Amino acid sequence: MTPENESEPVIRDKRRLDPNTGEVRSDAGAAVEPDGGAAQADTAPAEPVAEGDAAPSGDDDELAKAKAEALDLADQVARGKADLYNLDQRFNNFVKRSRAEAEAEKTRGTHSVIEALIPVLDDIAAARQHQALEGPFASIADKLETTLTTRFGMERFGAEGEAFDPNVHEALMHNQSPDVTVDTITTVLQPGYRAGDVIIRPARVGVTGPE
Repeated sequence: MTPENESEPVIRDKRRLDPNTGEVRSDAGAAVEPDGGAAQADTAPAEPVAEGDAAPSGDDDELAKAKAEALDLADQVARGKADLYNLDQRFNNFVKRSRAEAEAEKTRGTHSVIEALIPVLDDIAAARQHQALEGPFASIADKLETTLTTRFGMERFGAEGEAFDPNVHEALMHNQSPDVTVDTITTVLQPGYRAGDVIIRPARVGVTGPE
């Protein structure tokens, strides 16, 4: 018999009394296998791993990363909307300011034109007062005054008998009379001119006040 076919000897303990405890054994003759305990220890099943102790999978990491990227994109979109809103507001303010400045510049230009022509208008008024405005010059004067009135909004003011108003009149002479109860314009030396609410030149007048 070759060594490969030989089996380990089986030792049987047939003693009815346990030499260690002195009690009668019910399994007398049972085979005692050498290293049996070690074999059982080696073949003991591994304890199952608790479900809660499992390592996190890669899908959880990807999900957390995707959520972080989504929050970052949402923040960028919100900031972009805020920047666009601010830009739109600045543009609207710029348009309003530009229109207001253009209108103010137009008004200043109108006032400058009227102010530059006031000496001519004074000459026309003086010539008309002395009945020296005749012929083609009279027609030109009428057209000039009409254009300034209709297109530029010029208005002439100041007349005898009006109450004196220091806001629109400039007194160059002052007399007293029992015939008046308030300061009254009795002489118009040069008429006043205005465009809208703006006084281009106050009316230069002589005033008579009560005694």
